[in-house]
Amino acid sequence: MDGDDRVIHHHHDRSPGVEHGEDRADFLKYSAGFVFSVVLTIVSFVVASTTLLWPPGIPVGLVVLAFAQIGVHLVFFLHLGSGPDHTNNVIALTFGFFVVFLVITGSIWIMQNLNYNMLSLPH
Repeated sequence: MDGDDRVIHHHHDRSPGVEHGEDRADFLKYSAGFVFSVVLTIVSFVVASTTLLWPPGIPVGLVVLAFAQIGVHLVFFLHLGSGPDHTNNVIALTFGFFVVFLVITGSIWIMQNLNYNMLSLPH
């Protein structure tokens, strides 16, 4: 080198929202997320296999529990928050949900349209 004795600091790659030196906080966050995930999974199996909910309400209950599970994973494992450094992540997540919504609703619409327009075969 040309005699320059500057110290180069390497920044370790961290997830957004994870501060330097938060080892104990990380362990507690991951543990809480794991416990919430396991509880939500057990509750989903209980709801699906028992008569705790009114039978037509079971699919709605499972969808609510699925969204809760998604929320737990986003907050505790992917560290998605509402801070200014999370803006791009939130936009990408919103776009992903939009694309999934379009694919699912478009597929259902096409299948219903095909089912309606299909000729019935003689028996």
